[in-house]
Amino acid sequence: MTVAASDFDTEPRPLVGIALKVISVSIFVAMSSLIKGAGDVPAGQIVFFRSFFAIFPIVLMLAWQRELATAFHTKHPVGHVMRGVVGVAAMGLGFFGLTRLPLPEAITLNYAQPLLVVVFSAIFLGEAVRIYRWSAVTVGFLGVVIIAWPNLTLLTGSTSAMEADEAVGVIATLTGAAASAVAMLLVRRLVLTEKTATIVLWFSVTASVLALATIPFGWIWLSHWQFLALAGAGVCGGVAQILMTQCYRHAELSTIAPFEYTSMILAILVGYFAFGDIPTIYTLVGGVVVVGAGLFIIWRERQLGLKRVAARRFVPPSP
Repeated sequence: MTVAASDFDTEPRPLVGIALKVISVSIFVAMSSLIKGAGDVPAGQIVFFRSFFAIFPIVLMLAWQRELATAFHTKHPVGHVMRGVVGVAAMGLGFFGLTRLPLPEAITLNYAQPLLVVVFSAIFLGEAVRIYRWSAVTVGFLGVVIIAWPNLTLLTGSTSAMEADEAVGVIATLTGAAASAVAMLLVRRLVLTEKTATIVLWFSVTASVLALATIPFGWIWLSHWQFLALAGAGVCGGVAQILMTQCYRHAELSTIAPFEYTSMILAILVGYFAFGDIPTIYTLVGGVVVVGAGLFIIWRERQLGLKRVAARRFVPPSP
């Protein structure tokens, strides 16, 4: 979630920002774990629970900040709906993949999203992306291929039903990452004119409504555990979203962003102890490659940002 800088005017406290980021990442991993623990539930049904129950902590936050009365007001409803449609597609595909892949693999494959943001920014927004970032993106995609390769056995023509299911999960997860990257570009436009609270609330409500449209495609009757797990996942998603939003009040993006990758360590631990998932050497090696590429892109963005600031501050001497 991208945050509009104009929403906040807070003294930098990087340690607080980092702590909030790590906590939000941990809660997002807990959300993914609850979704995986719920079992084979239709993706549209998962999206509904994730979106609808996230509204409650978001509304509580807005009420506490006294922004609830104006949070839903917008001059760009079409932009919010477009973001909602793309975001729902991203979530649905991601959750579909999550239910069919080991937890560490599903989360690590989602690291393709920031790489795709760079690519799509160049293609659709005309942003200048030079050789350094293109090289990092290329290396990052190599890492994604390493992670995904063992499961793409559909390409060989000889596969078991379980392997085929995992292969479809890989494709769904990567497609969801691509859709999520497009959603991030839409959010970049929205933050120019919209408050963060407005963006968050519109997305949760829009996603809930759109997810209801998937009922005819086969929702299932949930057990008590499944209901509690999915409702808990929704609440976790809302709380994590709030904390992630708050963390950017205290530190710069370049300071916070690298801690996104703590989710890989957490996913490996939770996957092993909760689901018996043992990460393969492909997941570990590919994950390190993707994380390294992502960190390089973050570092490069910071260097370019410092250069832009220096250029703005430079005043040429009078002739």
